[in-house]
Amino acid sequence: MASESEDDVEMGEEDSVKTNKNDTVYLPGKSMDEGEQLVCDESTYIMYHQAQTDAPCLSFDILHDHLGENREDFPHTCYVAAGSQTDKTYSNHVIVMKMSNLCKTQKEGSDDEDDDESDDDDELPELETAIIKHDGCVNRIRATFLGEKNVAATWSEKGKVFIWDLSRPVNAVNSSEVMTEYTKNCESPAPIHVFEGHADEGYALDWSQKSPGRLLSGDCKKNIHLWTPNSSGWSVSQQSFVGHTASVEDIQWSPNEDNVFASCSVDKSIRIWDTRAAPRKACMLTTSNAHDEDINVINWNGNEPFIVSGGDDGVIKIWDLRQFQTGQPAALFKHHTSPVTSVEWHPTDSSVFAVAGEDDQLSLWDLSVERDAEASGAEKAEPDVPPQLLFIHQGQSEIKELHWHSQIPGVIISTAISGFNIFRTISV
Repeated sequence: MASESEDDVEMGEEDSVKTNKNDTVYLPGKSMDEGEQLVCDESTYIMYHQAQTDAPCLSFDILHDHLGENREDFPHTCYVAAGSQTDKTYSNHVIVMKMSNLCKTQKEGSDDEDDDESDDDDELPELETAIIKHDGCVNRIRATFLGEKNVAATWSEKGKVFIWDLSRPVNAVNSSEVMTEYTKNCESPAPIHVFEGHADEGYALDWSQKSPGRLLSGDCKKNIHLWTPNSSGWSVSQQSFVGHTASVEDIQWSPNEDNVFASCSVDKSIRIWDTRAAPRKACMLTTSNAHDEDINVINWNGNEPFIVSGGDDGVIKIWDLRQFQTGQPAALFKHHTSPVTSVEWHPTDSSVFAVAGEDDQLSLWDLSVERDAEASGAEKAEPDVPPQLLFIHQGQSEIKELHWHSQIPGVIISTAISGFNIFRTISV
C-alpha cells in the first residue's frame, strides 16, 4: 500500500503509486530497506474506494436496502449506519450514509495512459450523510430490518442502550428535498427505546436473524440482557444471564436456532446459551480457556456449525460446535501481530471469512484451501504463509470493524481511525 495524504475529500477512489514488474510482494513483519515504500497493486482490487467522516466512526453496520440481491453490475450503492467517537461526549452522532456511484476501479488492461489517468467526474463516488444526536460516544452499533424499516441499536459509553428508527435519515440521504428539510430544521429523531438497566457501559450487541426484534446486550460488568419486542416497544429481562466472570466483549445469536446464542469475554471463555432456561442456568456449553488472552470478537457461520473467534493474542480460532466440549479448536491461525478486532464469515461461502486487527491488516481466509504437497516439499522463494490466507488488505490505521455486504457479492466495508474503505478483491 502507498501512504496517503489527508485532504478535505469525503469520498474518493484509491490513490496509489502504480506497481511495476520489479516490485516484490511484501508481507507484514518483513523488514524494508531504506528508500523502499509500500505501493498498492491495483490489479488485485476489482473495486477500491475510501470515505471519511468529520469524527472517527469505529463501529458501523450495513443497512439492508431495496436495490436487489446479488448485485454484480457497477456502479454500486451502499447504505451504512455508523456511530462516532469524539472527545466531547455531547457532540457524538449516529450517522446514516449513502455511498453511491461506486464504480469499478480495476483497469481492463488499457495501454492509454491518458485514459488511465483521466479524472472523469462521472466516475467519482458520492457520499450523502444524515446525522442523529447521540448521548455519548457510540461503543457499538448494530442494525436490523423490522417491518420494512431500518432499525439500529447503539451502546453508549454512558451505559445506556438506545434503539433508533432510521427511516427519516434514510429518506433524507435518498431525497434532496427531504435532506434540505432535514438539515434546515436540524432534525434529530429521538430514540424509540432506551434501556438504562445495565451496570456499566458495554460493547456486545446483536439482533436475532431468526426472531425479528429480539436483541442481546452485554456489558463490561459481565451482564447479558435479553430484549423481547412487544406492542409498546421492547421488554428487557431484569435478570441477566450469569456465567462470565469479566466483561462480555461480543455476542452472536445462532443463525439457525431461535433461542441459542454465543458470547465471549475478557475471562477468555466462549459460552453457548439457551434463552429458554432460567438466566442462572442458561449457559449450556463452555470452553474456559479458548484463548490465552482476552477474547474480543466472535462470529457464527450462517451455513455450518462453526464459530470464528479472535483475541488480544492475535490468534484466530475456528470452533466446530459438534466438538465444542473438547475445548480444542478445529483450526488455529497465528498471522496477525496485534489484537484481533473484527471477524466475520462470508455471507454465502461457508469456508471464507475475514479478519481485522490492530496491526493495520485485514486478512481474507479460505478454509477449503489445502497446501500443495509438491509445493510444500520444494524450496520456495516467498516466505511461508498459511495456504488458507488468500489476501492481505492494508492502508488503514487501527482497523476496528469489517462487514461483508450481504447484497453485493464479495464487497467488504471496513472502518478505522483513518476512515472507511469499500472494496472487492480478485480473491473472493
